[in-house]
Amino acid sequence: MAETFEPTNIIVTGGCGFIGSNFVHHVVNNHPGVHVTVLDKLTYAGNPENIAGLPADRVELVVGDICDAELLDRIVPGHDAIVHYAAESHNDNSIADPEPFVQTNVVGTFRLLEAARKYDVRYHHVSTDEVYGDLALDDPARFTEETPYRPSSPYSSSKASSDMLVRAWHRTYGIRATISNCSNNYGPYQHVEKFIPRQITNIIDGIRPKLYGDGKNVRDWIHTEDHSSAVWTILTKGRLGETYLIGADGEKDNISVLRAILRAMGQPEDAFDWVRDRPGHDRRYAIDSTKLRRELGWQPQHTDFESGLEATIAWYRDHEAWWRPAKAETEAKYAKQGQ
Repeated sequence: MAETFEPTNIIVTGGCGFIGSNFVHHVVNNHPGVHVTVLDKLTYAGNPENIAGLPADRVELVVGDICDAELLDRIVPGHDAIVHYAAESHNDNSIADPEPFVQTNVVGTFRLLEAARKYDVRYHHVSTDEVYGDLALDDPARFTEETPYRPSSPYSSSKASSDMLVRAWHRTYGIRATISNCSNNYGPYQHVEKFIPRQITNIIDGIRPKLYGDGKNVRDWIHTEDHSSAVWTILTKGRLGETYLIGADGEKDNISVLRAILRAMGQPEDAFDWVRDRPGHDRRYAIDSTKLRRELGWQPQHTDFESGLEATIAWYRDHEAWWRPAKAETEAKYAKQGQ
């Protein structure tokens, strides 16, 4: 195993987004010697409320764009690592307008890699399992680090491109980089456009949830706290130039997840409507995280999906003021897309 890297001053891009902000909370709660600079553009998916209340001497918010090279020249020096979460990440949006995905996910990653190279800063790249395309529903295989890339949406192809840039910058320029590809996250602070919070908030509002296609699309769910602990493990213990897949053996089809939400919220299991499937909708994702567990000793803690789901539902019930402002706008956008 490589020697342990012990950062004290890190930049977290996209640290006001869902997964990034959960990582910031994880670092503050578990690593008291670490200062975090959050760099976030505060698009619709970034919410400063996600990191509100964290100690001001430990967490600083810089509002800005990862594509802004001058800004990076100002803030990167003095840090010892960049953890790159910032991304346009919603598939439906990427189909409607791919341009911001190429700009943020490809050009933004290029700018960060150049800054990491210039100031010799360690770099961890947070990516998605969607770069591998999808698997057949009846295929026992799961994605591994050796699976060929076959992205199918503008979103996943932009993330695949960014992964390739990281590998090239490590190999060509020797930047100290690691990559992780993770399955679908759930938990607190997730934007209401995403599958689980959209269903929860619809049920709270007395609106019947909607399910794409036949509901048999399989996703590999992981609690965002487990994702955070895995990223920290890879940042501090991972071998440079390596990719690690993060998963918690949480394969479930969409209809099972929706029925579990309905059950947990006291609704009949069939209290939802079917809607037409989206173009190119991937059938199944499944992660084999053996390498991460074997090499770095990581283990997920939230392995009971039902109880994780119940805690997530409770969070959305308790934090209506957090999600309410985005709800009407999100549903209006979906209605326009016929979803």
